[in-house]
Amino acid sequence: MASAYANWESSADRSDLIFADASAHRLLSDLSVLITGRSKERLVIAGDFNILHGHGEHGDAYLGQRYQNVFDRAEAMGLVYGGPEHPNGRQADPWPDELPTVSRNVPTFRHSRQSVEGASRQMDFVFATSNLTGHIKTSARNEVAEWGHRDHCQIRISLDL
Repeated sequence: MASAYANWESSADRSDLIFADASAHRLLSDLSVLITGRSKERLVIAGDFNILHGHGEHGDAYLGQRYQNVFDRAEAMGLVYGGPEHPNGRQADPWPDELPTVSRNVPTFRHSRQSVEGASRQMDFVFATSNLTGHIKTSARNEVAEWGHRDHCQIRISLDL
């Protein structure tokens, strides 16, 4: 099991643009020594990647593709995206304009100016080696009564080996 955190960064000119996909790629690079493709390797990676899944900030296609590159790279390394996804967590309500209507994302993060009820972004994800597919279940503990005072909800990971 590896706990992950992709730090927010800003561009060299310190403009208002902040991003975390570069940190997420560095995380995958650091973890690559643990994933050699041998059939007996088992690894679960979970944490705050500070990126979005299936879309970009405010619907920005460029950022959406940058974020998707992280998910594509993880898959190329033999890591399967494991959620959490609906129905294993409450979806955003009201539905955010930036989120595609077919999304199964569940909010795992709330900004300090948001209530738990208003949480709308998923930034926490679980990946696992492909030999754990079918053995892992993830869920976001993002119901209002479960969330607490944190900015991120808890993610429950169950392995049935």
